Amino acid sequence: MSVRAVSQSSIASDLLSLTKPRLSGLVIATTAGGMWLAPGELTVTRILVTLLAVSGTVGAANALNCYWERHSDQFMARTRNRPLPSGRMEPAVALGFGLLLAGVSLPALALGSNLLTAVLGLVALLSYVLMYTPLKPRTATAMLVGAVPGALPPLMGWTAVTGQIDAGGYVLFAILFLWQIPHFIAIALFRKDEYAAAGLKSVPLERGDDSSRLQIVLYLVALVPMTLLPFQLHIAGGWYLAAAVLLGLGFLGLGAVGLFRQLGRTWARQTFLFSLLYLAGLFAALMLDSKGHG
Repeated sequence: MSVRAVSQSSIASDLLSLTKPRLSGLVIATTAGGMWLAPGELTVTRILVTLLAVSGTVGAANALNCYWERHSDQFMARTRNRPLPSGRMEPAVALGFGLLLAGVSLPALALGSNLLTAVLGLVALLSYVLMYTPLKPRTATAMLVGAVPGALPPLMGWTAVTGQIDAGGYVLFAILFLWQIPHFIAIALFRKDEYAAAGLKSVPLERGDDSSRLQIVLYLVALVPMTLLPFQLHIAGGWYLAAAVLLGLGFLGLGAVGLFRQLGRTWARQTFLFSLLYLAGLFAALMLDSKGHG
């Protein structure tokens, strides 16, 4: 393989890494979940265009976030090897790539899905880049702001099918919003030193570990009943309800053990990992026992 081919491959790999593929994968999964659960049908072409446009919009937001945080990323183990903090890419390249991706993806979302879904995509992009990202070094409240664009993908999947925001879409949004808070706080607990070195605010740094563990439990107390609403709204059936109860009690129990035993980083990492399994299990149950599809 020639040096030029290797160079082009490296550039492509670095551009892809700016979009944070693992995070984008989660977004695509929850968007697809919203589309599957919504009452109605879409053609295969519209489904593919919608998912590509949503992933492009999210990728644009992540690339612009990488551009904005290129200095603080140098101080965190999980981000210091990204293209910008490592010096492999000029900042202007990342900025141009992010803007170009947004400029292509949002119109594609409007044409391939509908205007409402594109507007929600624009809200997600702007709130993530212009609100959440600059707030992170200033206040731990940024976490709540960041949870909004993080919760929009399943709602966008829903509106892509229905063309409107209704109870089902709101519930999916609320589930993702509430899930993100214990997920984020758990990360901030076991990466507390890295957050401090990078100059980023977090609940553990601003309010301490005890408050962090308590907030995890309080948000889980709100999350568990919210996950029962898809059954109440006839979006999903009894098997989903059973799965939601079991997963919810497991998640809440893990949080409660950490709170009452005042557990530390190992528990926080376990909570983070369980949060991923929890969300995957919940959406799998939703989609397998869906009442809205068709």
